[in-house]
Amino acid sequence: MTMDLSGKIALVAGGTRGAGRGIAVELGAAGATVYVTGRTTRTQQSEYGRPETIEETAEMVTVAGGRGIAVRVDHLVPNEVENLVARIRRDEGRLDILVNDIWGGENLVEWNKPVWEHGLDKGLHMLRLAIDTHLITAHYALALMIERPGGLMVEMTDGTADYNATHYRLCAYYDLVKTGVTRMAWAHAKDLEPHGATAVSLTPGWMRSEMMLDIYEVQEANWRDATAVQPHFVISETPRFTGRAVASLAADPQRARWNGQSLSSGGLAKVYGFDDIDGSRPDCWRYMDEVMEAGKDADATGYR
Repeated sequence: MTMDLSGKIALVAGGTRGAGRGIAVELGAAGATVYVTGRTTRTQQSEYGRPETIEETAEMVTVAGGRGIAVRVDHLVPNEVENLVARIRRDEGRLDILVNDIWGGENLVEWNKPVWEHGLDKGLHMLRLAIDTHLITAHYALALMIERPGGLMVEMTDGTADYNATHYRLCAYYDLVKTGVTRMAWAHAKDLEPHGATAVSLTPGWMRSEMMLDIYEVQEANWRDATAVQPHFVISETPRFTGRAVASLAADPQRARWNGQSLSSGGLAKVYGFDDIDGSRPDCWRYMDEVMEAGKDADATGYR
């Protein structure tokens, strides 16, 4: 299908890097105006201490064919989110797409530790970063979005509802966050349906984010070298793959059929027919079940 979002106004909350950046760029490629928020700018860093900035993402949106607007926002601070939405209302008069991709918990997770051993402060801060931020943003942004029918809200998470229902995500806090966001999208769907708007949760697969590439000491151009360390990384995908999933949803006049559902980039690729930037079509969550969790050797044949 043709992804034409000309004239649409999007807010990608948490668009500094990773999935948020990929989503922002693909919405821009479809012609949307995209407000990109985050805490890291060229003059101010967040607790991550990473080099990616919201200005870079906004510039990538514009180069892709849209209009990128970077706004520094800490989504834990209600007044900052309220001012952001007021600016969008003043400058654009509408909001068509809201993507809640605020996260920030990678450095807080203590994997394979039960709740009594996991750092309490880290765990509670993770909940605030991943749950409170989404609710604060929804509180202000959805009030603007519902003023016109047809709006789309995407809650970003990790893992489909089916996968997370049967797999412990190796940390009580992380498990709660990622299942909670999916339920949050379902709840928003109930509230938005009478206003002609749609809410879904969406998960990427094993994503080749900037952070993940750094962990494996590779770049996008030679990412397959990482399979020498982690063979199952062969099923990985770029953030742009998830971006194309969101752009496809936003451009679909029948997107209400997905209201309240848990979706994945690989699953939507089968429906909408889009590929990753390298021409592949990774089906990560089927691979996770049928190959990785089954203890088989890494082999993405039939899954890409």
